[in-house]
Amino acid sequence: MSGQTTGPGEDATLLEVRDLRVEFRTRDGVAQAVNGVSYRVAAGQTLAVLGESGSGKSVTAQAVMGILDSPPGFVTGGEVVFQGRDLLKLGKDERRKVRGAKMAMIFQDALSSLNPVLSVGAQLGEMFRVHEGTSRKEARERAVELMERVGIPAARQRVGDYPHQFSGGMRQRIMIAMALALAPDLIIADEPTTALDVTVQAQVMDLLAELQREYHMGLILITHDLGVVADVADTIAVMYAGRIVETAPVHHLYKAPAHPYTRGLLESIPRLDHKGQELYAIKGLPPNPAAIPPGCPFHPRCPLARDVCRTDPPPLYDVGPGRTSACHFWKETLDGAR
Repeated sequence: MSGQTTGPGEDATLLEVRDLRVEFRTRDGVAQAVNGVSYRVAAGQTLAVLGESGSGKSVTAQAVMGILDSPPGFVTGGEVVFQGRDLLKLGKDERRKVRGAKMAMIFQDALSSLNPVLSVGAQLGEMFRVHEGTSRKEARERAVELMERVGIPAARQRVGDYPHQFSGGMRQRIMIAMALALAPDLIIADEPTTALDVTVQAQVMDLLAELQREYHMGLILITHDLGVVADVADTIAVMYAGRIVETAPVHHLYKAPAHPYTRGLLESIPRLDHKGQELYAIKGLPPNPAAIPPGCPFHPRCPLARDVCRTDPPPLYDVGPGRTSACHFWKETLDGAR
């Protein structure tokens, strides 16, 4: 996989997604949601997957986790190699054993993801009772320990409370505790701070970073917010129209993006030194997955688009150590950002 190797001193690859393809078959036609996505994550490494809504970020994660609603969603190609095994070739029972125990997911809406009629202690304890066969009493005690670990105040008194009795930030901490319950090797966090205010966002991200260092987990952080990942990610993969259009180490990408879409995302971030100026916005809308334009899918919105962009899909070019860009004119973009 070109341009996406593990760097010197890093652990061996934990997860490698190779040319993953997912489509949704509906009455209105077939929507190509994921079009050949490839990336890798090592233990202790954070990969941030960025892009606008509809770019395929969450669908990719669901396919990796094996929780894609099918129908209408179908994995039509590729490999998801986790700890040396292609998960797409495992049976349902084997795949279920991987989820939770080896690979876990934190969802963006904690209130709808948690069961409203069960206490948080019962939901946390269920992980131990189902996977490890612990007693109800022991499962409750371990649930208290998890709640304390993620910073829930008065955890022993609150273990019997229900999700609606917690604030949004506390519910998100409970979701993190649930993902951590069985000490997985990889966590996928899907927009974990979307519904939270800025202060609580920072607290949740700091907690994730702290827990990752402690447990030496791999972390895939899915978000549309470039500001959220600046201090926590090692590598960034930018998605557009179901494919990765740029990968780079985090500091390199912020300093000099090599794809016009990434550059547009960065320029749309509010800046203190631009006070009073109109915010930049990428023109147009992301393409419909059922009608992706020919050539480069970003060309209808791209300020650098030329004839070749409208006809020839760009390959993923190697543009530097650990860097790739799916743009015919990546050199112009890179030079213009410097």
